[in-house]
Amino acid sequence: MAVISELIRSESDGTLSFGDYTLDQKSKLSGFEFQGDSYKVKTFKEITKLEKNESFVYESVPGTAVHHMKVTANEVDFTVEGEEQAQVTLELEAENEYEVLIDDFHIGGMKTNLGGKLVLGIEFNGRPQKVVVKKR
Repeated sequence: MAVISELIRSESDGTLSFGDYTLDQKSKLSGFEFQGDSYKVKTFKEITKLEKNESFVYESVPGTAVHHMKVTANEVDFTVEGEEQAQVTLELEAENEYEVLIDDFHIGGMKTNLGGKLVLGIEFNGRPQKVVVKKR
């Protein structure tokens, strides 16, 4: 896998890929149209952030590259890569329980806070990690 040199792109399988953690300076792209929605991405080595219709979707500290992100009413599924351990925050439904799998390892159930945020710590160990978050 590799960083997303165009910052954000739609994939042939109907998913989104975004982020470039190798950039030294902050880069952003707004107004990316995908399936009737408008996306904005900000990315560089310190942070990667994705918004949909001006609402928070994803953030990682430090920056990451996300491949084939698919978001449905009950599940978020993507592969993420970075240079070092990252804290990933997802916007989901407030005060709901979710099952979390990272690289097919069942992390267990996690509950979102009042704002709907779910925070994950991801270690890359030199390779991308598959993340699946399913609503219970």
